[in-house]
Amino acid sequence: MKRLLFQAASILAVLGGILALLITIVTIVNVGGFAIDKIARLFGTSFPAIPGYEDFVSLVVSSAALMMFPYCQTRYGHVAVDVFMKLFPAWFGRAVDVVSATLMAALALFLGYMMIRGLLEVYDDNAMSAILGWQLWPFYVPGIIAMFLWALVCMTQIFERNAHV
Repeated sequence: MKRLLFQAASILAVLGGILALLITIVTIVNVGGFAIDKIARLFGTSFPAIPGYEDFVSLVVSSAALMMFPYCQTRYGHVAVDVFMKLFPAWFGRAVDVVSATLMAALALFLGYMMIRGLLEVYDDNAMSAILGWQLWPFYVPGIIAMFLWALVCMTQIFERNAHV
């Protein structure tokens, strides 16, 4: 079960990374468009930027960022600074891991619950992005999945015998 959760976290992080790369590419193209526009204006014409760029980035970055959280947790990326923890005995490090994982699981479950409520609200309101006119609710789904996967990863870490120390 743990291996399956950690693989799911890795896959989700890779998908989040692909979205982050897509954001980077679109941003580079948009900035290039601004540069071309500056040059085109010297010749009395213009070059448009990407319409809806802000909509796209705000919607996709909200998904991409949350998709990284479960993977970070598999690597204890949310827990403690290793250099600091090495100053304490192993049992203390384990206690910190258990408390941290418990608090992170609670936080992830709360955020997942609130995101479900947000999804239902924007779905009922038929909320759409300002420029592109995209439905907002689908962009909640990756975050909701990430929050519950993050909570599950935390729960597996609570019961691990060999904790990260």
